[in-house]
Amino acid sequence: MSSQLRAPEPVVPLPQRLPPAARAALPWGAAAGLGLLLAATTGAPLVAVPLAAPLVLAWRRPLPVLAVVLVEVAVAAALGVRAEGIWPLFVVAGLLVGRVAASRPRPGAAAVTLAVLETVLQLDLVRDGGTDRALAVGFLGLSGCLALAVLLSWLAGTTVRQRREYAAALQAQAAVAAVTAERLRIARELHDMVAHNVGAIAIQAGAGSRVLDRSPGQARGALDSIEATSRETLRELRCMLDLLRQPEDDPLTGLGDVDRLVATTAGAGVHAEVRRLGERRPLPPTVDHAAFRIVQESLTNVVRHAGTDRCRVTIHWLADELSVEVDDDGVGGTGGTGGTGYGIAGMRERAELLGGRLTAGPRPDGGFRVAARIPLERRSVIDAPGTLP
Repeated sequence: MSSQLRAPEPVVPLPQRLPPAARAALPWGAAAGLGLLLAATTGAPLVAVPLAAPLVLAWRRPLPVLAVVLVEVAVAAALGVRAEGIWPLFVVAGLLVGRVAASRPRPGAAAVTLAVLETVLQLDLVRDGGTDRALAVGFLGLSGCLALAVLLSWLAGTTVRQRREYAAALQAQAAVAAVTAERLRIARELHDMVAHNVGAIAIQAGAGSRVLDRSPGQARGALDSIEATSRETLRELRCMLDLLRQPEDDPLTGLGDVDRLVATTAGAGVHAEVRRLGERRPLPPTVDHAAFRIVQESLTNVVRHAGTDRCRVTIHWLADELSVEVDDDGVGGTGGTGGTGYGIAGMRERAELLGGRLTAGPRPDGGFRVAARIPLERRSVIDAPGTLP
C-alpha cells in the first residue's frame, strides 16, 4: 500500500474557533444587536426585545428559532407593520436557513421561509396600491433579490454540510483502511515467525526420526533443537500478543537478532554465513525490523526449498540506505516465488512500504538470491505520524 488515504481538513464553524468565553457571549451579543436594530426600525423598544430574544438559541436550535422568527414576521405583517420596519428579521431568517441547511438536509425550510417573506412583501404592495407600475416593478426586483439571498444562504449551508459529511466518510474509510493494514501486518508477522520456526521444527523432527535407531545422540540433539525452537516460537507469540495489547512503542526484533536466527537455522541443517559491511550504526526501528523479517523469510525459503546446507547473508550499511542480500547455491530456491506462497510477496511489500525495493530470483551461476535495499532517510508511511499506511 504505497498510497495514503488522507481526510480533508474538517470544517470548523467560526463560532467554534473562538475562545470559550467569547463563544458563550456570541449568541447574547447577536440577540442584543438584533434588538437594537428592531428598536430603531420599528420605533418600539419594548417590542424589539421579545422579537430578538429567540436568537440566543439560534446556533443550537436553528430550525425552531427559524420557525419562531417566521411567526414573528407573519404576526407583525398581520398587525400592519410594514416590511421596512422588520427587515432585520428578514436578514436573520435568511441566515437561519443557511444554518439549518448546514446542520441537516431540510430544503423545505428554505421554501417555507421564502414563501413567508414573499407573502409579507406582497401585503406591503397591496397596502400601497398594487396598480402602480413602478411599485410593481420594485416589488418584483425586491422579490428576486430576496429569493436569491435565501437560495444562496441555503446553498452555502448545504455546501458546508456536504463537506463535513465527506470528511466524516473519508475518516471512516481511513479507519477501515487502518484496521485492514494492521490485520495484514499481523498476518505478515505471524507468517514470518511461524513459517520459519515450524518449518525448522519439521525438518529437525524428520532428521531425528531417521537417526533414532542408529544414532540416539543425534536424535537427542534434534529433540533438543525442537524444544528450543518451540520455546522460542512461544516466546515470540507472547511478545506479539503483548504488542497487540499496548501501544507500539516497545522495541521490535531487528538485525541484532540475526545471530539467534542463524543458530535456529543451523539446527534445521542450514549453516548461514553472516557478513556485515559498512559502518554499523543505529537504524530506524521499522527499517531494522523489516530487514530482520526479510532475512528470516529468506532463510526459511532456503531451509524449505533450496536443497542446500549453506547460504550467505550480507548486511551492508550504505551512506543513505541499507542493503540486505541472502544467497544460496541450491537448486530449489524458486519455491518461494511460485505457487500460492506469500513469502516473496510479503518481503517485497515490507520493502516498498519503507520506500525501498526487493528483487528475488535465480542467480546466473546457480542458486537463488534475495536482495533488498531500504532507504534510511526517507520517512515511510509507517514512520510518519498521523498518516495511514
